[in-house]
Amino acid sequence: MNVNGFTRTCGLIGNPVEHTLSPVIHNTLAQKLGVNLTYVPFHVETGKLSHAVSGADALNLLGVNVTVPYKSDVIPFLADIDPLAKQIGAVNTLVRCESGFKGYNTDMPGLYRAMRADGVIIEGENVVILGAGGVARAVAMLLTEKKAAGIWLMNRTKEKAEKIAAEVNAYAGKEIARGIALDAFAELPDGKLLAIQATNVGMYPNNGDVLIEDNEFYKKIHTGYDLIFNPADTVFMQKARENGARAYNGLKMLLYQGIIAFELWTAQTVTDELAEEIYRMMECTINE
Repeated sequence: MNVNGFTRTCGLIGNPVEHTLSPVIHNTLAQKLGVNLTYVPFHVETGKLSHAVSGADALNLLGVNVTVPYKSDVIPFLADIDPLAKQIGAVNTLVRCESGFKGYNTDMPGLYRAMRADGVIIEGENVVILGAGGVARAVAMLLTEKKAAGIWLMNRTKEKAEKIAAEVNAYAGKEIARGIALDAFAELPDGKLLAIQATNVGMYPNNGDVLIEDNEFYKKIHTGYDLIFNPADTVFMQKARENGARAYNGLKMLLYQGIIAFELWTAQTVTDELAEEIYRMMECTINE
């Protein structure tokens, strides 16, 4: 693109940011849609987050993505926050507003759009979430919003899973979630389940790791969704397929969270065809 005096800048703040795929998403969208915008990553050292946000405001950045470890830490420095992001307790997208930036969470809407694109339905489903960290909590809130029938959080430390389940139930106003131990397969309901792997177990470079080894677990699921995208085919996904389930990785979630952020920044609409084109580019980038 031709960078000139009218070019708007967006970027990513995090630590680290060197291996991000976000520039592929946003710079391609800008080029394809004819938006005079460029997107760059910014490595923000520990202790400098407030300076990064105020600097982005002072430099008139159009928008900012936020990645680990700052998705919750950034909230005190925002002028406003979207209700979904406030409920989840994490922000990954900053949109310029009159007095600074408003924080949004596009990760969970991105996961929802990715699932819909893959033909995965949440409404009325019984869903098991592996993990009890911030991502698992956000996924549980999304499932509640999208009317899952039941949610089971499985974690090595049962108490952490139970804590999130209690928060979800309070939000839902009814008993929809339960926290159970990682090996408590017998406590899962009858019938096939949707399973979402919401930990970093199995992420590059630890490609051979998996949270649950026992095939008896995988026999209980009809679809396995791993939020990891590198490697593209995790052990969790392999074991799901070996036991008759469909399996997907988190690359499409990454794509759609970026698309939603771009749409918030620019008021553009990204077509399914363009989304698919960028997805193929991201696949090629990972495999290089």
